[in-house]
Amino acid sequence: MKKKVILYRDIPAEERQRLEAQYDVTFFNNINEDNKGAFIAALADAEGLIGTSTKMSSELLSLAPKLKAASTISVGTDLYDLNYLTERGIPLMHTPGVLNETTADTLFTLIMCAARRAVELSNMVREGRWTSNIGEALYGTDVHGKTLGIIGMGRIGYAIAKRGHFGFDMKIQYSNRNRKPDAEQDLNATYMEMEELLQTSDFVCVMTPLTPETERLIGAKEFAMMKKSAIFINGSRGKVIDEAALVDALSNGTIRAAGLDVFEVEPLSGDSPLCKLDNAVLFPHIGSATAETRLAMITCAVDNLINALNGDISQNCANQHLLDR
Repeated sequence: MKKKVILYRDIPAEERQRLEAQYDVTFFNNINEDNKGAFIAALADAEGLIGTSTKMSSELLSLAPKLKAASTISVGTDLYDLNYLTERGIPLMHTPGVLNETTADTLFTLIMCAARRAVELSNMVREGRWTSNIGEALYGTDVHGKTLGIIGMGRIGYAIAKRGHFGFDMKIQYSNRNRKPDAEQDLNATYMEMEELLQTSDFVCVMTPLTPETERLIGAKEFAMMKKSAIFINGSRGKVIDEAALVDALSNGTIRAAGLDVFEVEPLSGDSPLCKLDNAVLFPHIGSATAETRLAMITCAVDNLINALNGDISQNCANQHLLDR
């Protein structure tokens, strides 16, 4: 008898067929009020879960007593109660690696757009307000040769730093739980405490995972430490920063500008104060959103679930210490 798997996000037919060849697949195209009852009922017999964009709390996961593995189509694991899964010995598989370069492209686009006021000036042209050569009040700021400070020098942070170092001759400095010898050797990056990084960076890019320790890591105190000319970039998770404090910092000139791909609540409401600020560049959480990368993530997630249900969690297991059991 085939193992029962719940697929809770639509994926390309070829990848879905790979799952259906091995498992009894129940499909839900996103969980909502209309299908939540059926989803909960299906959890009772589910041995595998695969999908994204749905919060999987311990309460919800407790309704899946037969669950043996879960696979999220993302690198982030904050939608799952990872501690609960670990307590039950259930591996959570994720997709690091395949999206590093694409996400770094997105974050460096935010750096460039915020520095050169790209969205603000594009809107000026579209709205017919470009009637003469712009003056100093609308000048941007250089990127090349500036100091890029990265908080969270993981795979994506390193890829961003690589672009800054090799492409724009930027000075790289970083704050991280652990030193990164490769970054220091290859990119001439300087390790420092976060406070010093905030005080000395022209661009501050946050790439930490969302954990209890990093929630609201950056707030009013931290924005006040930054240069008035600093540009702040967040490509990690919205709750890593105090969004209201960022609005104040942008409104009051505490910092120059910000580029954001993530928000405390997503989708961001059109009446958010951020939407009224010309010095905030806002992307709709598109870090990995290219056709090539999203397909690679789905393929990786399907591979991950198949491997995990076959007892192999040696690659891409988020709760790593299960490997030591």
